[in-house]
Amino acid sequence: MKDRLARLGIKDINSGISTVLYHWNGQGELIDSFSPTNDSRIASVNLGSADDFEKILSIAQSAFLEWRTVPAPKRGEIVRQMGDSFRVHKEDLGHLVSYEMGKSLQEGLGEVQEIIDICDFAVGLSRQLYGLTMHSERPQHRMYEQWHPLGIVGIISAFNFPVAVWSWNAMLAWVCGDVCVWKPSEKAPLSAIACQNIIAKVLKDNNVSEGVSSLIVGDRNIGELMSKDARVALVSATGSTRMGKAVAQNVAARLGKSLLELGGNNAIIVTENADLKLAVPAIVFGAVGTAGQRCTSTRRLIVHNSLKDRLVESLVSAYGQMKIGDPLNKENHIGPLIDEAAVEMYLNAITSALNNGGELKYGGNLLTNLGKCYVEPTIIEVKEQIEVVCNETFAPILYVMAYETLEEAITLQNAVPQGLSSAIFTNNMQESEWFLSNAGSDCGIANVNIGTSGAEIGGAFGGEKETGGGRESGSDAWKAYMRRQTNTINYGKSLPLAQGIKFDF
Repeated sequence: MKDRLARLGIKDINSGISTVLYHWNGQGELIDSFSPTNDSRIASVNLGSADDFEKILSIAQSAFLEWRTVPAPKRGEIVRQMGDSFRVHKEDLGHLVSYEMGKSLQEGLGEVQEIIDICDFAVGLSRQLYGLTMHSERPQHRMYEQWHPLGIVGIISAFNFPVAVWSWNAMLAWVCGDVCVWKPSEKAPLSAIACQNIIAKVLKDNNVSEGVSSLIVGDRNIGELMSKDARVALVSATGSTRMGKAVAQNVAARLGKSLLELGGNNAIIVTENADLKLAVPAIVFGAVGTAGQRCTSTRRLIVHNSLKDRLVESLVSAYGQMKIGDPLNKENHIGPLIDEAAVEMYLNAITSALNNGGELKYGGNLLTNLGKCYVEPTIIEVKEQIEVVCNETFAPILYVMAYETLEEAITLQNAVPQGLSSAIFTNNMQESEWFLSNAGSDCGIANVNIGTSGAEIGGAFGGEKETGGGRESGSDAWKAYMRRQTNTINYGKSLPLAQGIKFDF
């Protein structure tokens, strides 16, 4: 691992990190990054201070004035080079993500692949920042709309996807002509620093100001400064609903723009017409992938009464085949939770569910022989959607509920505060169409015969209700990073007014 870190610009895992870029080598408290895989210290990072934040924003402002004048396809060419650089560093960065965050190596590598994919998407987008042309009611007038960059985009990312979600924002923002200031999670700072090092070299090779991409490792105080600063045109924040509400209030108070990707409490409905050969692997991956620490993790299973016992039996059998351990070992499916606080939340949620009538079907134990943060994936059957089921717990806990009618199942699915991802397994066309209709799922993502996890970058990613309403990645999510302008050109020799108004003098 030491050699991989060195190739990513993290040169000393014993005495901390040395760098010439003050962007993330701040003046604040020194914190350690520990791997939850073995509780070992990887490196130390200085948190950024308020003074550091001020310096970064000043540099970002200056960089924006130049970056916005670069033609969008030229900006796309630089993003293309970034994608190529991430291809070169995919193995090293994927290993670091896995080691620092605790997800399986395949998921760590997959996260870096998401960066590469969004780079490819953004390159094409750089030639497709389309506006519309409208017909004017006034003779010899032309109307159209165009899109301009916003300015500084602040990105607050979470530990569970320490690099991919940042890239969804940054790559689009850059081709749109914005500059980015990134505050990663303090729980996974090294993965972010590695990305910054990769980006910095590409910018330097193209004689682009490093202020186009700034990074500051900081605590919630830095996040608060970012959300309150009017120079930050858009704050894109990924994390808990509690955090998102605080960001939204601060940004709204100054009439700024926010893009929020918050909690998820995702359900899979399995009807009596489902193919269980499809459903079982989707449920297992959705529930235990990343040790249940995805915003799109499957947390609730709503299954038709006629299939419940059979499906639970199949899941228990599948869970028993899951290999838990060091995520860098490709044979293992599940790594640790991020830290001991997450373990405590896991235990508290299980206790609450069992105290309120839940029945433990599988798991529920700590795996202290592997380390402090390893837990068993857990299945709990509940008779009704009790309070703990309605809350998001970032852990591999799956709650199973039975239903009789599809209307009842959809009502159960929608009866939580969050609205990110949802899925139904059925071979009945009427059931699938009902689920996708305006009387069906109220989530931003609704799938048929695939699970709740595994979003592709081509589609807009995000959810409704307490998930925040933001959209990132594909489709027309790029519009969040730009401002719309309507233009009218009079190429005639008279000045007719709209709606036939006369104003003679």
